[in-house]
Amino acid sequence: MDTPSRCVRICTKSYLTLENGKVFLMGGDLPALDGARVDFRCDPDFHLVGSSRTICSQGQWSTPKPHCQVNRTPHSERRAVYIGALFPMSGGWPGGQACQPAVEMALEDVNSRRDILPDYELKLIHHDSKCDPGQATKYLYELLYNDPIKIILMPGCSSVSTLVAEAARMWNLIVLSYGSSSPALSNRQRFPTFFRTHPSATLHNPTRVKLFEKWGWKKIATIQQTTEVFTSTLDDLEERVKEAGIEITFRQSFFSDPAVPVKNLKRQDARIIVGLFYETEARKVFCEVYKERLFGKKYVWFLIGWYADNWFKIYDPSINCTVDEMTEAVEGHITTEIVMLNPANTRSISNMTSQEFVEKLTKRLKRHPEETGGFQEAPLAYDAIWALALALNKTSGGGGRSGVRLEDFNYNNQTITDQIYRAMNSSSFEGVSGHVVFDASGSRMAWTLIEQLQGGSYKKIGYYDSTKDDLSWSKTDKWIGGSPPADQTLVIKTFRFLSQKLFISVSVLSSLGIVLAVVCLSFNIYNSHVRYIQNSQPNLNNLTAVGCSLALAAVFPLGLDGYHIGRSQFPFVCQARLWLLGLGFSLGYGSMFTKIWWVHTVFTKKEEKKEWRKTLEPWKLYATVGLLVGTDILTLAIWQIVDPLHRTIETFAKEEPKEDIDVSILPQLEHCSSKKMNTWLGIFYGYKGLLLLLGIFLAYETKSVSTEKINDHRAVGMAIYNVAVLCLITAPVTMILSSQQDAAFAFASLAIVFSSYITLVVLFVPKMRRLITRGEWQSEAQDTMKTGSSTNNNEEEKSRLLEKENRELEKIIAEKEERVSELRHQLQSRQQLRSRRHPPTPPDPSGGLPRGPSEPPDRLSCDGSRVHLLYNGVFTRKGEEAYGVERPAVWKMNSWLQKQQQELYTSHG
Repeated sequence: MDTPSRCVRICTKSYLTLENGKVFLMGGDLPALDGARVDFRCDPDFHLVGSSRTICSQGQWSTPKPHCQVNRTPHSERRAVYIGALFPMSGGWPGGQACQPAVEMALEDVNSRRDILPDYELKLIHHDSKCDPGQATKYLYELLYNDPIKIILMPGCSSVSTLVAEAARMWNLIVLSYGSSSPALSNRQRFPTFFRTHPSATLHNPTRVKLFEKWGWKKIATIQQTTEVFTSTLDDLEERVKEAGIEITFRQSFFSDPAVPVKNLKRQDARIIVGLFYETEARKVFCEVYKERLFGKKYVWFLIGWYADNWFKIYDPSINCTVDEMTEAVEGHITTEIVMLNPANTRSISNMTSQEFVEKLTKRLKRHPEETGGFQEAPLAYDAIWALALALNKTSGGGGRSGVRLEDFNYNNQTITDQIYRAMNSSSFEGVSGHVVFDASGSRMAWTLIEQLQGGSYKKIGYYDSTKDDLSWSKTDKWIGGSPPADQTLVIKTFRFLSQKLFISVSVLSSLGIVLAVVCLSFNIYNSHVRYIQNSQPNLNNLTAVGCSLALAAVFPLGLDGYHIGRSQFPFVCQARLWLLGLGFSLGYGSMFTKIWWVHTVFTKKEEKKEWRKTLEPWKLYATVGLLVGTDILTLAIWQIVDPLHRTIETFAKEEPKEDIDVSILPQLEHCSSKKMNTWLGIFYGYKGLLLLLGIFLAYETKSVSTEKINDHRAVGMAIYNVAVLCLITAPVTMILSSQQDAAFAFASLAIVFSSYITLVVLFVPKMRRLITRGEWQSEAQDTMKTGSSTNNNEEEKSRLLEKENRELEKIIAEKEERVSELRHQLQSRQQLRSRRHPPTPPDPSGGLPRGPSEPPDRLSCDGSRVHLLYNGVFTRKGEEAYGVERPAVWKMNSWLQKQQQELYTSHG
């Protein structure tokens, strides 16, 4: 316990196991620490190749790991197994120049091993195909129809491999290619027995997908040359990105002129672009890329890695771009290239490192490696022989103890072919080209080299092993903008919130309005005993003040949005808006509507409603208001239960920021809405709109009516005008301006504020002014005790109006009396004239006009004193009908005077 803790190196565990042998660990327990010793022993029939002991020192074993080899049959007793090969020593791809020596070197190494095919010896029969399918057909015929029987065929380039692999199945032959990259060869239905150590051109795609995922790109675009190899590669890429959840948003192709496809990429805002084309077309593409400015910090191009390192600097008369322009356009692009030589300095199954293989192969070549065709593919040819040897070794049982006899193979033996196929399909070993393994289509899975063009030259930035899904990253990538660009314009969602200055200003007005409503309500309640207040139906006015308060309170939730509240609280705010505004309107406007409706109902038909004018039952008014409020409560409750309001988002067109950044602003606006919002608004607005229009009509019809039961109905009418006009204008305007939060809120809230202010001022301020200026603060009982009569302020006002009307009637009657005097004077003159001709007629004892012979007494009696008595008796007496007569009495008197005048004219000519 006194020994301090420390970290020590351990040696690799691979030395603690030995195939076909045993391992003995000395000097410690697992794991193997410094000083541990391992001894190796092989099983019977095997012998040890390498050191029999190794020691662990500083995390490294002192000697290479040995292996156990089977005791081989003497060379003279081994049976030959023949391989038929076609090496393209010339033609389009003279890869056989380096691949044939590599194959011969591999055969020597395999045949020298005692643990691989100990009873067999691999031999090679080969021809020069010149990478020509016609020439290959001739040599294929010779290989098949001339002895000895070949157990496997090894073609080179893709065109020859296509011919050989399609025909080989008819002879039950396995085909193993070392130099074919066409994706078409991955078709298992067409080429059922085909394998290749050269990776398919589609092997770039897993690497591309891995890089897309590394940098978080979900959208890419592609542009390709219209050839079979690039089309099939792109089809494979499309399937792989779909599995990875990546979308190819735009796909372009061209045959010889890439101008239009590049313009389309620019128009579609492509950012991550995969280009599949040959080197000559690549120069055309990037000349157009420069013209369209489709490069820089916003763009990344993925190209094939087997171009020449200076491909963009090579003079090309088919383009009109300079070297500097091309260098600027291609800067920062990514390339992927198949790794054909193991970059790690580890020993392969042949006990050679990749560098040792290159050195050994170089010595066998007759020319410089750069002048030798197929030098890069030579490691693939070397590993192809090892893959074949291991598969045959597995098929034969590794020494003849079990398995099949390879010498029994013939072109009709399907059984041996199937076993070789299964053994080949399960191959997995470390070769000089890297880890050798085949996928389901028989294609080699290999590492991919990832490079980036930095400052005009390619820099290695990583490797990718698709078999192990292992990305080795050197962290040397550089980006023009400092970081990998986005796969599309970054869209930032921003909410449009209500202007806080506007909200605060309107809230202050609403608060003052609520204070005013409370003052008016208090005033009305405090002075409810005053006769003048009583005749205005104060309870209805109280409901109006309460309704105005609720409507003004609705302004506060109307201005609340995501700036103040969270998403979960938004539905409650929506409901608060609806209920406060709905109930406020029903109480405020409903009370005024009830007053004006009652006045119109009572006074538009005089005779039928005569008795109603004398008595007013308040409960009917309250019942009307209750009906309106109850209708609103029921409607709102059904709305809230069936289709409640919730938060919805309105999205607007994207906006570009002023700064030069690769982002777009996506404005959004929060609304209170429901699934059938238009239906509910139609019901609500339709019902309220009819009430507003009806209120305007009733106010106009009753503008000249005067009644003591509701003495403020003219003020109510004026308030209805203002409320109706504001509501009828504001409702459609706010629906039109719903996408403009400030304008919509300003219209709606100011309409509520102004209509509430107008209503409160029109209804209550005149009452306050009258009570303050005239001092009419007494109740009905106090007023009666003070004056000794039942008159009150309202009766005195009516008395003054009647006295004025009496004076006008006196003036009219005076004119009539003057006319009667003139007529009497004329009659007297005529009577004197008659008296000279006839005896005089005795005058009427009553002092009236002379009677005719057939006239009854008192018929022409029009004495002025009696007219005055009639006037005074009719217009000055006080009765139950409140100071004065009804207008029909005046009309009867005038009719009687006219009748008397007419009789005078007719009786006296």
